[in-house]
Formats: sequence, structure tokens, C-alpha cells
Amino acid sequence: MLDKLILHTNLKSLPLNRLIDIITINSLAEIPDLETIRAIPRERKLMLIFGESVQNERETTGHDLKKELQGFQVGIHISEPKINIAKLIADKDIEDHQDFFEQCAKDYRKLGEELILKLVGKLKVKLNRDFPLDTFDEYKWDERQIGKLDDWRYDIHGIHCGFENSKTGQIIEVSLNVPNEFGGLDPYFFSQFIRTTVKYRPLPIDIFENFADGSRIIDKMLLLGKFEKISLNMDNCYAIVLTDR
Repeated sequence: MLDKLILHTNLKSLPLNRLIDIITINSLAEIPDLETIRAIPRERKLMLIFGESVQNERETTGHDLKKELQGFQVGIHISEPKINIAKLIADKDIEDHQDFFEQCAKDYRKLGEELILKLVGKLKVKLNRDFPLDTFDEYKWDERQIGKLDDWRYDIHGIHCGFENSKTGQIIEVSLNVPNEFGGLDPYFFSQFIRTTVKYRPLPIDIFENFADGSRIIDKMLLLGKFEKISLNMDNCYAIVLTDR
């Protein structure tokens, strides 16, 4: 089946130049079987485009594929007749590279604190370590929300302060709602940090989907005891942080 697929590449929109295999579906019998789909490497993505005669079967088919394809991302497009299927990072890959991901979290935490302390100095404010968001909240509502800090551009928004290095392209989003801690880990932002950090290249294991791969990385690292959950100053809320800190 796969040797008959049409290959399309969109270098701008696809992370790591992931290739897309496209199949137009005019009959449910044309949907590849589960064994064929599971054999697709992570470097490729499968797009099923449903023809008019079977468009009413698309959502049901997508939900069935989600149930059967553990370890895959199955995206059912809201308005277009498409289903996108991609293999995510495997538990074994995460376990084999747990030391790498732990070091990334350490670097994230260290850089996050360094940048926040520099920003506090620039703004000439006193940092409330018990609730850093309290220190920066007023800056979210006027022109002080965005600015420059050495080679970094910062943007205070929501419960984060984002920093992007103008020279290296490195991006880090620092959580401001974690007491005495600047290494709170979000799946999307953690993946983004790893993929934009020059010293990690080439990555020992590829990350294609910032959120979906990042979620699997964080969940597995929690199970391995490398990351842990800590309570926040809000009911039933927690943050995920490095265990060895």
C-alpha cells in the first residue's frame, strides 16, 4: 500500500521536514489496515482525504482509529475531509534517553531562573518567589508586557513569561505560578525548548509534535521518577517539575 502513496512535502509547516503520504479514500476498503499504518516510520505522516461518497464515515473512522492506534496521534480535521495520522515518540525511546530529557529539564530550570532574575533587575521590582505571577501581573496590560533583555526578547502573558534569543532562536516559556520554582514543565513548551536549543543538535531522538510528543515524554518521565508533581497555591492544581532540583 505505502509504495503507491503520493509523497508531499511542506518544509515551512512541518517540523523536521516530516513527509506526508496522502491517500484519497473513495471506499472504506481503501483505508490501510492497522498493520500497515503501524509500520509507518515516525519521519512520515499519513493523510487520509475522504471523497464525497464516504465523507459521512470520516468521524466514525477517525474515532475507531484513535481507539486502535495507541502511541499515535490521530487528528480528525474539523472542517476539511481529512484524517492525519502520525506515530509518536515511543515509551522505550523516552526510557532509553531519560538522561537526556532530565538534563534538558535541568537546563530549562537553570535558564528560566537566570532570565527571570535578570528581568526583575531590569524592571527594578521585588520578586515574590512564593507567587512570581504577582510580581509581573501588572505588566501584562500595557506596553511593558514586551521588551528586550540583552539578546532576548521577552513577552509577559498569561501565567508565563516567554523569552526568545534573537541570535540563537532558542525559546523558553517560564511558568510564573509555581512557588519558588522556575522550571515548571509544559509539554508543548518543553518540546519547543529542546528543539530550539542549539547545543542539543542533532537530537538523540527526534521530536516531531511539540504537544503530543511532549506529553508522552513528561508522562513517562513522571513514571520513571525523573519528574514529579508539586502542589500550587490553588485547589487541585499542580505543576510538573524536575525531581532532582
